[in-house]
Amino acid sequence: MLKKKTLLIGLASAFVLSACAVPPAPTPTPAPTTPPPQPTETPTPDIVDTAVAAGNFKTLASALEAAGLVETLKGEGPFTVFAPTDEAFAKLDKALLDDLLKPENKDTLVAILTYHVVPGKVTAADVVKLTSAKTVQGEEITIKVEGDTVRVNDAKVTQTDIAASNGVIHVIDTVILPPTVAEKLAAPAQDIVEVAVAAGNFKTLAAALEAAGLVETLKGEGPFTVFAPTDEAFAKLDKALLDDLLKPENKDTLVAILTYHVVPGKVTAADVVKLTSAKTVQGEEITIKVEGDTVRVNDAKVTQTDIAASNGVIHVIDTVILPPTVAEKLAAPAQDIVEVAVAAGNFKTLAAALEAAGLVETLKGEGPFTVFAPTDEAFAKLDKKLLDDLLKPANKDRLVAILTYHVVPGKVTAADVVKLTSAKTVQGEEITIKVEGNTVRVNDAKVTQTDIAARNGVIHVIDTVILPPSLK
Repeated sequence: MLKKKTLLIGLASAFVLSACAVPPAPTPTPAPTTPPPQPTETPTPDIVDTAVAAGNFKTLASALEAAGLVETLKGEGPFTVFAPTDEAFAKLDKALLDDLLKPENKDTLVAILTYHVVPGKVTAADVVKLTSAKTVQGEEITIKVEGDTVRVNDAKVTQTDIAASNGVIHVIDTVILPPTVAEKLAAPAQDIVEVAVAAGNFKTLAAALEAAGLVETLKGEGPFTVFAPTDEAFAKLDKALLDDLLKPENKDTLVAILTYHVVPGKVTAADVVKLTSAKTVQGEEITIKVEGDTVRVNDAKVTQTDIAASNGVIHVIDTVILPPTVAEKLAAPAQDIVEVAVAAGNFKTLAAALEAAGLVETLKGEGPFTVFAPTDEAFAKLDKKLLDDLLKPANKDRLVAILTYHVVPGKVTAADVVKLTSAKTVQGEEITIKVEGNTVRVNDAKVTQTDIAARNGVIHVIDTVILPPSLK
């Protein structure tokens, strides 16, 4: 009984102790092994985005947009961009800049912008080792290091090595222009005709170009070099001649004169002084002579040089110059041999004889003829009855023979005559020519006056009617 009670008490005590005991801690579950978050890397922007973000390349960004080059400079590259700031673009003439941004000038704008881009990544350390670099545009930029300053053409590099994902940017303070574009932009907008009209002292030249139908020619591509006579130069011409030249029927002569003032190509003053002659558009040559500080073109003095035009250059001259062929034509008398003889007043008998012989129209023809013309006093030496008989229709053949014996074919001037001893006449027989000191004799007639010019030949005056040997 006692044993049993003791056992029960022991079990009860064990139970109580078991109930009061601290339960064992649970085994912890391992936490997930996720790494802590890392800082996110920002990708480097491309050249265009870098320029836009900088804030001082707004004009460049607009220009790239207008030129359609944004996507190009956002491409893989790499590129090296010499980037002009807004202040650099502000140095350009505003009207020029506005024009460059217009769609019709896109090609020029592309040329300018791509001239600022060099293929590849050329860092500042590389740039200073160069003296030039070929651009994407095709022409080269020049690079010059002056102490701590680097210049690209005439632009100063103000900041270097601005990194972009597809290249590098160097900042410059001036927009640089390809030589071909610079030359194009520097060229005047006006053509030769417009420049001449605007000058105000070429009114006659402008009127002459209009009359000759040459305005559109000299507004063409060219280039031309024009030796341009002023209004004062044209005023030196005989007014009647100038008025005649401007008439439609004389257009060919006017064209010849005006194109004689034009040399093909652009010949500057520096080129002109190296020449002694130049072939003109008209076909004949002008002569060029340098006398100290004076340059003469034929007999005209050059008074101003190198007036630029979009299609050439103008040099101003003080005299209208004439092609030799035109000068000879204009210098020729307007009157023919018969008219000259009649106008002289001392060839009345000769004129009557020509009329009676039916030779007037012949000696008014093209010729040329050389007439040894007897004066009225010369005819008066003939027997009056003989002269009266010769003028009768029945004796026309004899009269024709006598008169044509006074005519030599061609134009034989006094300088030519004195070299001759004889000459065959239109009549067929020869005259004899003899020089005795200052006297020239044709047969037994004395030459009293020489070289009276006519449109169709020349007259030499003689003091005696000469007769063909066959009629003596």
